Amino acid sequence: MNCVDYLLKDIGNSEKLFVLGPKETLSFMLLRERVTKLTQWIKNEVGHGERVVLISPNSNFFIVSYLAIMKSGNVVVPLNPAIEKEGLDYVIEQGEVTFSFMSRAAVRRLQPEIENIIDEKKLSRIEEGLPIAKWELENRFEENSLAQIIYTSGSTALPKGVMISHKNIKANTSSIVEYLKLTEHEIMEVVLPFFYCYGLSLLHTHLKVRGSIVMNNNFIFLGSVINDLKKYNCTGFAGVPSHFQILLRKSDSFIKSEFPSLKYVTQAGGKLHKVFIEEFRKYFPNVGFFVMYGQTEATARLSYLPPERLVDKLGSLGKGIPDVQLEVVDNEGIPVNPGEVGEIIAKGDNVMLGYFKDAQATQETIKNGWLYTGDLAKVDEDGFIYHAARRKEIIKVGGRRVSPKEIEEILVSMHGIVDCTIEAVDDAILGEAIKAILVVNTTNHTITADAVKAFCSTKLSAYKIPGIIEFKDHVEVNAAGKKVKKKSI
Repeated sequence: MNCVDYLLKDIGNSEKLFVLGPKETLSFMLLRERVTKLTQWIKNEVGHGERVVLISPNSNFFIVSYLAIMKSGNVVVPLNPAIEKEGLDYVIEQGEVTFSFMSRAAVRRLQPEIENIIDEKKLSRIEEGLPIAKWELENRFEENSLAQIIYTSGSTALPKGVMISHKNIKANTSSIVEYLKLTEHEIMEVVLPFFYCYGLSLLHTHLKVRGSIVMNNNFIFLGSVINDLKKYNCTGFAGVPSHFQILLRKSDSFIKSEFPSLKYVTQAGGKLHKVFIEEFRKYFPNVGFFVMYGQTEATARLSYLPPERLVDKLGSLGKGIPDVQLEVVDNEGIPVNPGEVGEIIAKGDNVMLGYFKDAQATQETIKNGWLYTGDLAKVDEDGFIYHAARRKEIIKVGGRRVSPKEIEEILVSMHGIVDCTIEAVDDAILGEAIKAILVVNTTNHTITADAVKAFCSTKLSAYKIPGIIEFKDHVEVNAAGKKVKKKSI
């Protein structure tokens, strides 16, 4: 069974709304009807096994196109609507793409060199001209066949295409539904884009349990997010670290609001410093806070820390999700002892097929069935994992290894600091020196470089104190809400 049949097969004639919101709504019944019709059209026009680019903000257009491309036996390639022309040309050439579904705004900006482009108006005309088709399961589908390619930044200038199978999506969706205990009563506020694996996991899981989603593509307007949570009685919210930092410290309106329907929030996409988690729990003690960890190469999720363990395991990324093995190993692949640093590796049906047209990178990342994440971590006596850093993030100051996350954790505990990024800069004597880039809530606080260094001196060794302090007006994030550290598509 392909992943779309897995997600939609039990809908029946449900008139319940899957998509809620002021701009668009979409019932489960109409969703399946539209996907069925478009699937047949794609089979006739595109064929089977072709790569089909999809560029659109979160919308009904995205959802219908995304599901129909995969159900038709083709491979969907969702891309950031803000992608540069050079990045799009690379994907088109590498994937030999001749067909795309693309928003009109993206078409105007990118002027893509693709033979066939379906925008919102063309899709509407296509659907109007098609008869209602009968929903049929694609029983001859091979579960390990390729469903999608998600492009992510690699260690080189070129992005890597992560190949995700139908089996990967089904496995990860099932695991997430199980540990979050999701039901048909869920209403998720979605600020994460669907071209990002975290955003897609929200789409998959809420389709599977027959929940609902509210799509908000304007997180920068905090008032709209707060309004959504209240107006649509949202039970869940998912975000990356910057989302929580901005909600908690950029405005008082969020922390002074009440959200009686909100049951839980989830956080992934990087480490959120402990002080922010503590603040959230202080202001919203009745809302469960799930810390999660994952990678695109694992479809989405790898681990989670349940809310009830935040008291005794704060700072941990938890343990493996259901049906996923997680270990922390040394350079020889042997599990480390508690307190020792090693690399996180994972095994499960959610682990990618490999990197598209990059056998070498695949062999370096998947070894003997294990995904080598590149993330360094420790384990405690109870088997809970604590993230240390990426291998490439470690800074060497005069030969001494420094983890940027340790310094960031200290700095964000200083009152008035919204965000902190620690970087290495070249130094003629030390080899590398430490630079801190700070975002401050200037409405209520005045913070100087000298004050920052004085604060650090009470909590850090001298060689860990940033020598360079830079202030910025806002957190620089990409379309997924993650902090921008380097160029990506």
